[in-house]
Amino acid sequence: MRRIFPFTQWLATYSRDDAASDFVAAIIVTIMLVPQSLAYAMLAGLPPEAGLYASMLPLLAYAIFGSSRTLAVGPVAITSLMTAAAAGKIAAAGSGAYVEAALALAAMSGLVLVAMSILRLGFLTDLLSHPVISGFISASAVLIAATQLKYILGVPASGDTLLKLVPSLLEHVAQTNLYSLALGGFALAFLLWSRRGLMPLLRRIGFAPFYASLMAKAGPLAAVLASIAAVTFFALDENGVKIVGAIPASLPPFTLPSFDAAIWLQLLPAAILLSLIGFVESVSVAQTLAARRRERVDANQELTALGAANLTAALSGGMPVTGGFSRSVVNFDAGARTPLAGVFTALGILLAGLYLTPLFSLLPQAVLGATIIAAVLGLIDLATIKRVWAYSKADFTAMGATILMVLLEGVEAGILAGVGLSLVLFIWRTSRPHIAIVGQVPGTEQFRNINRHAVITDPDILCVRVDESLYFVNAHYLEDAIYDMAIAAGTVKHVVLMCTAVNMVDSSALVSLESLDQRLKSAGIAFHLSEVKGPVMDALKHSDFFVHFKGKVFLSQFAATQALSRKAKGADQTRAPAIID
Repeated sequence: MRRIFPFTQWLATYSRDDAASDFVAAIIVTIMLVPQSLAYAMLAGLPPEAGLYASMLPLLAYAIFGSSRTLAVGPVAITSLMTAAAAGKIAAAGSGAYVEAALALAAMSGLVLVAMSILRLGFLTDLLSHPVISGFISASAVLIAATQLKYILGVPASGDTLLKLVPSLLEHVAQTNLYSLALGGFALAFLLWSRRGLMPLLRRIGFAPFYASLMAKAGPLAAVLASIAAVTFFALDENGVKIVGAIPASLPPFTLPSFDAAIWLQLLPAAILLSLIGFVESVSVAQTLAARRRERVDANQELTALGAANLTAALSGGMPVTGGFSRSVVNFDAGARTPLAGVFTALGILLAGLYLTPLFSLLPQAVLGATIIAAVLGLIDLATIKRVWAYSKADFTAMGATILMVLLEGVEAGILAGVGLSLVLFIWRTSRPHIAIVGQVPGTEQFRNINRHAVITDPDILCVRVDESLYFVNAHYLEDAIYDMAIAAGTVKHVVLMCTAVNMVDSSALVSLESLDQRLKSAGIAFHLSEVKGPVMDALKHSDFFVHFKGKVFLSQFAATQALSRKAKGADQTRAPAIID
């Protein structure tokens, strides 16, 4: 029960102090989450109430199954954009079929996550390298911000990539509504300033740290209320300012997603990508926050919890959800101690949905667009892009391809391009691994590259170190490279392959090792292995390799050179020159 339902672990010791802390954190997160929920629903092309519904029952589901005590789930910018891209292929935004597609996507994402948990497939997220994820998030943030410009300008632009969106914006820019531009511009400026400047200002005025922090985090709500007041008093909706419109004041409805096989098949790739991206983002945030309190997050349990959250979103008129970075950090900083803070937050969203929807009906879309832009600008990580460029041009290539494809072709094409190119680059790098001729460091039993250190070598022994596992991609290259080194050395009688970096030898590499042994034997050279790791040796023993292999396997490279050296016969050893590169 404790493994399947982690809430039983903290509920047994839940105290009044925990409840007070969770309740205060819920108030702060609710204030932040109400405008965000409306904004992310608009970003996903869904009715505003879908964002509110997605912030109710999914939080309860996560509280039951989640292993993180401070992660806050709900709609986030990236999954909202991916929802819009996937549902837009099924139907036009705003239509009933579009809403059905979004619900089906949430249900499929939930099922994919639960299936991954059952099958222990969390490792699949390892296919998403950090440079690819970082590039994807940064590019998606730029694309999200660009899609919101039409709301700030108040123009009917369209497009889900920069190639489509920018020309559309330029075509309609002459129709800009100055009232919308003023509202959106002031809201964006205020939100960007409030992140850094509002709390210090409130502290200087005399507010206590807690209240100053609370009011600073309520910046989006302040912008929303101020814009609603402006629309009300100046009748801006009669001057072309587009507002959210009527929002049903009701409990989350029971919605059963459409089970159209053709639609589900079409949405399946998007559901898998959305699940992977959402899981990576959520677990990264959860583990970071858990480390601060020396708590533990079970990644496999998080798959179950996020799957349950998405399934409840699909059954309650919501949209795909995951753990959000900004709201989780706010939840943590506000003092949340258990997932019950999420339950309190869901109750707060429910009350807002029941009693405040007439107020939010006058909310300008331009201000929601500004809220989204302010939220996603912090996701653009230029520092990581610069660091990856300086460290690895191959990784930067994958990152750059991801960024360009997201901006020019869309989110799905971007992430697939990044993952595909990362795998291709990995195969290319490992197909030509680093091979070093090594020698003994004087006075030690250590062996290092002769081109980097002053070492002792024996003309009879060629000591070779391969810095990669041996598998089908590099097997023939390594066979030819080691054979050519041995022949080029001229006087060599023994070749010792140092296997310190070899973690695996597959069937193709096994054949190549046998072939290399035969080729060297034909040239009068004996072939040996040293420092073979236990799992690799176990695999070799389970094959017929040692039936054909006539060389020796040494525990260490030093033992190999001691056993094979002519020193005992009086032969001279030579010292390789020190070359620093």
